[in-house]
Amino acid sequence: MNRLLNVSAAALLSALPFAAQADCGIAESGSVRILANDFGALDLVMDRAASCASDGVTVSINQTEEHKNLQVPALSIDPAEYTVAVIANNSLPPLLNEDLVQPLDELVAEYGQQLTPSQLIRIDGKVMAIAFMVNGMHLFTRSDILEEAGIEETPTTWAEVLEAAEAIRSAGILEYPLAGAYAPGWELAEEFVNMYTATGEPFFKPGTAEPAINSAAGVKVLETMKALTEYMDPDYLSIGSLEASKMWGAGEVAIMNLWASQAGPLIDAEGDYPEVAPQTMLTAAPTLGEGEIPSGALFWDGFSVAANISDEDAAASFQAMMHAIAPDLATEHPSGASWMIDGYVPTANAVGIMANVAEGGRSYPTLPYMGLMHSALGTELVDFLQGNETAEEALAGVEAAYTAAAQETGFLQ
Repeated sequence: MNRLLNVSAAALLSALPFAAQADCGIAESGSVRILANDFGALDLVMDRAASCASDGVTVSINQTEEHKNLQVPALSIDPAEYTVAVIANNSLPPLLNEDLVQPLDELVAEYGQQLTPSQLIRIDGKVMAIAFMVNGMHLFTRSDILEEAGIEETPTTWAEVLEAAEAIRSAGILEYPLAGAYAPGWELAEEFVNMYTATGEPFFKPGTAEPAINSAAGVKVLETMKALTEYMDPDYLSIGSLEASKMWGAGEVAIMNLWASQAGPLIDAEGDYPEVAPQTMLTAAPTLGEGEIPSGALFWDGFSVAANISDEDAAASFQAMMHAIAPDLATEHPSGASWMIDGYVPTANAVGIMANVAEGGRSYPTLPYMGLMHSALGTELVDFLQGNETAEEALAGVEAAYTAAAQETGFLQ
């Protein structure tokens, strides 16, 4: 479903009965034109932005699942068709590549007092986007199984996860107590990315598109991933996040890193898994080695402001979005999303992902060539997991595949 709204002060109450006109702090005039994806949490944000329409301010909103295909051509014209692009980690790079969005530092200083540091998405030191909700993978554990195995505390490191898995197996409770989304392609790559972010090391040599994962940190990640598979279903390479979720609901596993957005049904005691749900605990993703960073890359949704627009429209658009994501959004709709908004109190299904945020989880890299790295990881790690390559050989293969793709697209010479 796509939503296309054009709102003026005169039409506000008839067009949007759910949105009374709001005082958004916009001085006199401006045009706010928003391009966004189309799903429930964004409906809440867009409804609030629409309420900023007044005698001097017009608000138009295009919510469509085709937003990624529209954003570059729509922001390339002058003036841009939209003043605001609602984006995520992976949809911001195309706009950065073409200089289609503007730095927000001055607008943040003037109108963004409500924002927290974690909401400010900086690229090369400049604020290029504002995040307002988050998803990512974090730890799910079965408290009853851990207790039965004599494990007194929830694992917080991957070494402790391995110890717990061995204790569960040795106690004869589950032969394969772990699950992961190791299906080749995007999901396998994401497992590597999650754990590699926990090392704190860069994916690329600073200031360049040259790969940097063929390192001691990369080897440590692969060795840990391989060790975890010893406690997974032998057919783990066919299991993605959806299958892992079903295995959890069926009571087949006791520990896994899974998406926060999948938590709701798994902890609903009145839902499909009444025997498992009350025992399901959500905590931050494990750390690696001596590090303190959770192994769960953060995927945020947020917004950027178009470059090819007037200063008046940029200010009006930023102020409308500040109203749209003000703290009372999270107060009024706490279960609407995992909000990256000051004062948000996580609901039961969001405590794990917000623990990732609180404990210093790193954002999925917002770099134009990260998609090429992700693709290379998804295809080149399989032979290592199957025992056909060493970790060093697998990482060299990743870098070779990435380099060829980066040269073909012009990121590397």
